[in-house]
Formats: sequence, C-alpha cells, structure tokens
Amino acid sequence: MGQERKQIQEENEAPINGDILEAIISHVPLIDLVPASHVSKSWHRAVYSSLCYSNTIKPWLMVYTQGDIAPYVTTTHAYDPRSRVWLEFHRPSIEYVSGLGSSHSSLLYMLSPTKFAFSFDPLHLMWHHVEPPLVWRQNPVVAMIGQYVVVAGGACDFYNEPLLVEIYDMNTRKWGACESIPLILGDSLSSTWLSVAVDDQRMHVTEKNSGATYSFDPKNNIWHGPYDLHPDQSSYCYVIGSLNNNRLIMASAQGDAENVKSVKLWELRGESELTWKQLKSGEMPKEMLEKLKGESDWVPSIAMSSMGDFAYIHNPWRPEDLVVCEVVNGACKWRSERNAVVNDRSRMNQRLVVTCSNVGMEDLKRALRSEKAEVFRESFRFTGNCCHVMYCIGGHSQLY
Repeated sequence: MGQERKQIQEENEAPINGDILEAIISHVPLIDLVPASHVSKSWHRAVYSSLCYSNTIKPWLMVYTQGDIAPYVTTTHAYDPRSRVWLEFHRPSIEYVSGLGSSHSSLLYMLSPTKFAFSFDPLHLMWHHVEPPLVWRQNPVVAMIGQYVVVAGGACDFYNEPLLVEIYDMNTRKWGACESIPLILGDSLSSTWLSVAVDDQRMHVTEKNSGATYSFDPKNNIWHGPYDLHPDQSSYCYVIGSLNNNRLIMASAQGDAENVKSVKLWELRGESELTWKQLKSGEMPKEMLEKLKGESDWVPSIAMSSMGDFAYIHNPWRPEDLVVCEVVNGACKWRSERNAVVNDRSRMNQRLVVTCSNVGMEDLKRALRSEKAEVFRESFRFTGNCCHVMYCIGGHSQLY
C-alpha cells in the first residue's frame, strides 16, 4: 500500500517536459521567459525551441512619452505582439537634451544647437552623445544606415543652404556635408511632412501629400529618383516603412482628411526603379478604419511604424487605437489594439514618440544584467485580450 502511494505521488510530481512544456511556454510573455530559461537545461531547451518553432519572437512597438516641462520625465512602454502584452519599463529618465524624436522605426534622437544624442539599440538603453551638426535644424529627418547617421531638412531659412544634408560617421566620429535634398522636396523639409524608411544601404524619403519619393545612398553620397508612387490617384497621404529582407511597404489613405474612405498597403519593389504591388487583403477592414478615424472622423495624416513582418498604423491626431498588420507570404492579417499609453495627461502636456524594435532574449538579459537593473511586476491591468504589465529596468549612457 505504501509503495503504491509513493508511486502515485511520484507520478503527480513528474516534471513537465517535451511538447507539453513547449506548448505552455508558447503562451508566456517574452520577458518572463528570461528567468524561465534558467530553471534547468530542459527548460532552457524548451524556451528556445518554442521561440524557434511554436511562437516566434515578433517586433515590439515602443511608445515613449516625454514631459513638456522640467524635469522632462520620459516613460517607456512596449507592446509585444507575440503575447499581446503591454509592458511599462521603470528606469532612470533619459538625460534631457531636447524634445525626443524619431524619423523611422528604430532610431531615437534629441537635437539642440549644442548637443546631439541618439540611440539605436532595441531597448534604447544606450545613448550616444556627439557634437551637433554644423547647421541648426528643427524637426529634421534623422536616419541611421549602417555606420552613418543622416540629418536632412529642417534647416532655418536664414542659412544659405537650407537643403544641406549632413552625415555623422560613427567610425571616424566626424560630420561631413553631402549632396543637398532634391528641390522637389524643398517645400517639405520638416519631418512632419516627410515619411522615412531605411534598408541596409539607403534612406528612402516620401513626401506625404504627393507620394514623391527619393532614395539616398550615404556611402556614395547620391540621391536616386524621383519615383512615381501613385498606385491610387485618390490618395491624399502616403507613408512608407521597412520590413525584413530589405522590403519596403507603403500605406496610402484614400479620400480626404474629413472623409477617409480606405487605407491600403502596398509592397515596393526594385532598386534602380521602385514599383508597387498591392498586398493581398491589403485594404484595412472597415471596422478598424472606423477606430482609426475616431469620433471626429478627422484624419489629416496617418503614421506607420514597421519592422520584421509587422506594420503598426495610427492616427497621430487620435492615437488611442492602433491598427496592427502582419504581412505573411504577401498577405495581410489585420487586428486592432488599444494604445495603453494614451490618457488625458499624455494628450495635454506630453510628447508621444512611436518606434519599433527587434527585442530578443539577449537584449532583455543584457538589460537585466546592467548595474541599475531591477525587475519587478508591480500590477496587472487587463483590457480585452491584452495584459498590461509594469517592469523596472535600468539603463546607462555612453559619451563619445
């Protein structure tokens, strides 16, 4: 009798392994898999097997808020589409230089007449502080292509060369002047009116109202274009983004600011000449378009952050709702999510900056190993299918 009881007890306490463990892990948020991977060798294998085959890592949407008055406190939130979880990172506020900005999905920057700071690591824990460009600019385009940080547009009118482009070379740590912005973009020098995407070799710049697009090669200091990106003549707003494997996508809004009729996604192809092809199921579903418009129906422009196979689209004038599109085998899978960051306070006196990041297990491990790192789960808030979790992670800066 005692032997049978002992056998039953051992069976009840049998460890969870194999496919069952991987299935469980596939539902666990990425940040919780960091400690899970250290439980045992079998758990470590199960974690990485699950991330490779069951529920792969997906690009995070990063949302930053920055106060408009001293001490200009910055907060960091992230949305993980893999588990549909919102995270809040508690860490020391970013050292203030100026208003926080981002021209494309992976780069954050701050620019003042005397300082220039930028960050490009996935969690933006490391900030690089360098001398500012020679020409003072407001709301410029700032993009990173390989070792080059390109700053274009936004120059004040009293400069002799308002179209001047400057490049910071991270290897030589020096600024250099480049071929000026094409004249056709001259009336839209502010990043407010330009959409930017980058691939491994070029920066692509689209004028939002017209769709006029140029590409800049910083290594050879050459602008290419213009490209005629008018897949639908009824469009009034165009934005571009980058996907994996150097793919470019474009979102176009049809109708007008007071009556947007549809939003469509197109894939851009080619090197010497960009062409377009509408993605399968590339038109945003009507119910999500209604969320994008909001109660006012006022959509003067759209914004898009993209990376990997994901594109996140929102209305800058009403950012409470995000429309998420996953591009799989040339077809679009759509869903909407509530923006957990937006509230009355963020609307009134905070700057909102949206980016994308490829955050992996090693990035989270490095963050947790940093000297100021501390992780705790403070509370949960559930909205629909989303779980909102707050964590604390420390960071540091690097001075060049």
